[in-house]
Amino acid sequence: MGAGGRMSDPSNGKKTEAEALRRAPHEKPPFTIGDLKKAIPAHCFEKSLVTSFRYLIQDLIMAYALFYVATNYIDQYLPNPLNYLGWAAYIAVQGCVLTGAWVVGHECDHDAFSDYGWVNDLVGLVVHSSLLVPYFSWKISHRRHHANTQSLENDEVYVPRFKSNIRNYYKIMNNPPGRVLVWLITLLVGFPLYLMFNVSGHKYERWTSHYDPHSPLYTERERTQIIVSDIAILAVLYGLYNLVLAKGFAWVFCVYGGPLLVVNMWFTLITILNHTHPSLPYYDSTEWDWLRGALCTVDRDYGILNKVFHNVCNAHVCHHIFSMIPHYHGLEATEAMKPLLRNYYQYDGTPILKAMYREMKECIYVEKDEGETKGVYWYRKEF
Repeated sequence: MGAGGRMSDPSNGKKTEAEALRRAPHEKPPFTIGDLKKAIPAHCFEKSLVTSFRYLIQDLIMAYALFYVATNYIDQYLPNPLNYLGWAAYIAVQGCVLTGAWVVGHECDHDAFSDYGWVNDLVGLVVHSSLLVPYFSWKISHRRHHANTQSLENDEVYVPRFKSNIRNYYKIMNNPPGRVLVWLITLLVGFPLYLMFNVSGHKYERWTSHYDPHSPLYTERERTQIIVSDIAILAVLYGLYNLVLAKGFAWVFCVYGGPLLVVNMWFTLITILNHTHPSLPYYDSTEWDWLRGALCTVDRDYGILNKVFHNVCNAHVCHHIFSMIPHYHGLEATEAMKPLLRNYYQYDGTPILKAMYREMKECIYVEKDEGETKGVYWYRKEF
């Protein structure tokens, strides 16, 4: 049940859909993390403060240009109901641009933005807080996810269900309209619910929230950082409150709230699809090790949005193996590793809408193969 077939062209990692759906290798790989590092050009590990700021400033300039055009031209030059279409287009495009800024801020979580820890934390705090994400809280839990990827016991998020835990409403929603509805709800509120109530996260013995300094997510020495994150979020919310008083709720929603919903939707979709795939195994504590877990992610193709999102979608395998590599070196590092990774590199170019529906249908719960004693689990769909 292990490695499946060889990819059609190991040099570029492209697979047919049938090949992409074959099970990924679950045995210990014949290479080490050191071998992979040697395969990557040394400059890929170098972080440039100037380059990182260039990408961030570029995103912010684009965001401001969109804001300027929307607030000065849509209502003035587009009559009803065309102005609604104009605002819808602005919200969609601005959400994509701000997702790119989110990705640059995410570099700070992994100290990939620069060689200066204080710069990383300052930039990360400003960018994430501006998008209502508690920076230090997210940084800590997200790093724990990277440290325990695909571990059934210890992964921090994207924890799959077991068949014994499937509730009746999953069976009720296991049809085309139900899957579409589940995706819509997940995209709209999934990320905020995770931050606030740890929905879909690692199960703890008591109530867990990214905003709670005493949450079991954090150690005693990390509590001050959580408070700083909360204060920053409250400052942004206070600013938005005053903006609503000055401009009205509708204006603030169109300019900021709508694009923020799009950012959350893209972030949720990207992270789910990079970690959920019929070919990927999960491991219990008897089998899991860090490298095999890090290899159990899949690169996806979002077309032109790959550039807008700074290749966070199509260089995600590399990001999990070497999270300190800046996004602007991610594709080069990926290409350098592919000849060594071979079948351990997972790529699926299935159109995103099709992949969304397929993964919702195929990846319902995990269990071992019949008669299997090793702690390797695969996705199933049969109730």
